[in-house]
Amino acid sequence: MSQPRAIGKVIHYWTRLGVAGVELTDSLRVDDWIQFRGATTDFQQRVTSLQLDRQFIPEAHAGQKVGILVADRVRVGDIVYRLED
Repeated sequence: MSQPRAIGKVIHYWTRLGVAGVELTDSLRVDDWIQFRGATTDFQQRVTSLQLDRQFIPEAHAGQKVGILVADRVRVGDIVYRLED
């Protein structure tokens, strides 16, 4: 994996569910590798669960607000990057 590309921003975090609400500026698919980066956040993970309006979807597009199951805590304002080969 090499160049990270900014694809969205965290707009909400549901602590009990471990889900980040992300507003996308580019497309995202299940199985993509992403990175969350912010003032105190920096981790990578594979997208295993992607939801739009509480429905599981295989792919989301720019302008959509989606829920992503996350491996660690994220914060509002963190930037989401897609890691590309």
